[in-house]
Formats: sequence, structure tokens, C-alpha cells
Amino acid sequence: MPKLLIITHPDVAIDPDIPITDWSLNETGRRRAHMFASCDAFADVTQIWTSHEQKARETGDILAASRNLPVLRHAGLGENDRSATGFLAKKDFEAAADAFFAQSGISFRGWETAIDAQKRIHRTVTGIVGTQYHGDLAIVTHGAVGTLLWCAFSGLTIDRRHDQPSQGHFWQADLSTLQPMSGWSPMAG
Repeated sequence: MPKLLIITHPDVAIDPDIPITDWSLNETGRRRAHMFASCDAFADVTQIWTSHEQKARETGDILAASRNLPVLRHAGLGENDRSATGFLAKKDFEAAADAFFAQSGISFRGWETAIDAQKRIHRTVTGIVGTQYHGDLAIVTHGAVGTLLWCAFSGLTIDRRHDQPSQGHFWQADLSTLQPMSGWSPMAG
């Protein structure tokens, strides 16, 4: 049974002076991506898509290199648009993320709403799934939109309690039904 793997980029080098979309993986993130490329969950992947964000592209490139696969990119796989606030310190970001999930139809200080982000990621992923002809499909994206997609495919209300515990996690779904087969699991390392 072919699977859909929704993978979030692992650990990043946080730099408040660089736009969030341009952050790169740090050494730990690169190591974790290399380890995931050789794990059983990734063994049957024949197609990889990523968002346009640097950290997702780097993760996808590492994964693709292990199988000599091309990496396809789609802007619709990007994280929820938080450009209105830019960088937020960890405590402020966590409070903002709580508000984003708790008030899914309301924009937090100009952010894309959770409902709009969910519609976008759902539309994008279901469109990509329509292009898959054999094997497993891996999509490298971001935590919030990965959670929103899991909620949509599971038929559950948007809620942060379904969020990944930290960067660098994945979940799997049946590729034909898009029914999740698991919750979040950590990448190796």
C-alpha cells in the first residue's frame, strides 16, 4: 500500500537578522535528515516535494540525494504566512502559535489564518497526490501546516494538541485514501 509521508524540516539555525523563510538547517538538522534518509519509513519513496523555504529545500535535497531523486517544489507547501510579525522570540512565538491554533479563523497580528493555511495545504497536497503514479510520496513541509493537514485528513477540528512536539517529525497516510495511519513520529537522532 503506497504511503504519503508528511515530513517537517529538522533543526534550524535561528538568526533574527535573516528572514525566517531563508533559515538553513543547523548541523543537528542536517545529521537528522541524513539519518532519516536511510530509515525504513523512507525506503519506498519515489517522489519528493518541498516548500520553497530554505530549510525544507535543504531537507528535501538531503533526502533526494540518498535515492537519486529529483526534488519538486511548490509554494503552496510553505508554512503559514507569519511575515507580518517577522521573527518572534521563543516565548512570544509560542504564545502566537497558541493563538493561531486556538482562533483558527482570526489572523494573529496579520498572520495567515489557520483555516486559510489549512485550505491551502490541503488543496496543494491533494493536487500533488494526483501526480503520484507509484511508490511512496514524501512531502517536506513545516510543523503548523503539517498539523493542519493531519487535522483535515483525520476529520478533526484544528487544535494545537495535534501539533508536532518539535521540529523534525513525520506522519504517514494511506496514499489512496489520505487517511492518516499514524500521528507524529520523530526523525532519527
